[in-house]
Amino acid sequence: MGNGLAIEAKGLFKSFDGKEAVRGIDLAVPEGSIYGILGPNGAGKTTTLRMLLGIIDPDRGHRTLLGHERPLEAAGIVGYLPEERGLYPAMHTRDAIAFMGALRGLPLAEGRKRAEQLLGENGLGEYVAKPVKSLSKGMAQTVQLLGTIVHRPRLVVLDEPFSGLDAINQGRLEHLIREEATAGVTVIFSTHVIAHAERLCERIAIIADGRIRFEGGVADARDRLRPQVRLRTRAADGPWRAALPEEAEQRGDVWHFELPKAGVEPLLRGLIDGGAGIEELSIERPGLHDAFVAIAGEAAAREMEESALAVGEAA
Repeated sequence: MGNGLAIEAKGLFKSFDGKEAVRGIDLAVPEGSIYGILGPNGAGKTTTLRMLLGIIDPDRGHRTLLGHERPLEAAGIVGYLPEERGLYPAMHTRDAIAFMGALRGLPLAEGRKRAEQLLGENGLGEYVAKPVKSLSKGMAQTVQLLGTIVHRPRLVVLDEPFSGLDAINQGRLEHLIREEATAGVTVIFSTHVIAHAERLCERIAIIADGRIRFEGGVADARDRLRPQVRLRTRAADGPWRAALPEEAEQRGDVWHFELPKAGVEPLLRGLIDGGAGIEELSIERPGLHDAFVAIAGEAAAREMEESALAVGEAA
């Protein structure tokens, strides 16, 4: 492709019934990466994915998909698992996967052969000739993902792929996503569960109210916040207190504060020389959740948590 990007989007806008759903989205998804789009329900994630795939056109803006100015031209080398999904209940699992591949141009006979292999590799070999209606929800979702990759696409796009899955099936899905990336496939998925993105993604986009609030590496997002220090001392007071930053907060007998820019060595020196009597000192790097709160705000983070909780209860 030349620039090493599987997807590039600049200034995407989209309105429905006069209301802007997406407001100037810029994205750059490197080839062979696992890329997450994070945001609460209604943030514009699904609309963004559909514009990137060419399912709908933006009102304004420009995007390229695997080097194609018209994304639908690349449909045969793309796998897409939409948020609203389903399989024909009476169809055998092997045939369901083969059928999904056929929609992308894969001959049915080859699709059935690959389906048997994929089902066996993912612990569902005994269900090859069983109807979809005999599967659990997690198994059915696995079958749908296998149908998304059976034609061996170069790009896989998954819209809320973990929705409604229990922890075991979430783990299986994460394993499948990593395997695809290891094989050189670009994987882009949307989610409102930050933990999935933190475990899987190299790069992310954080969307709130239809706008990109952050786009870049997961480490870069976390580095926007300074490490947090937790300190417990034997001495209740003394010269060592001068080593603490002004914003240090005491909760019970533990001090909490951001690691000073000067680093840990001057802090330790001040505590020791000042007679603090260090009983506990831990330094914790902020997680992606903390970064999300700092970037998108408490309200967006609360919406994310409520969405994840609702999905968990539904499962």
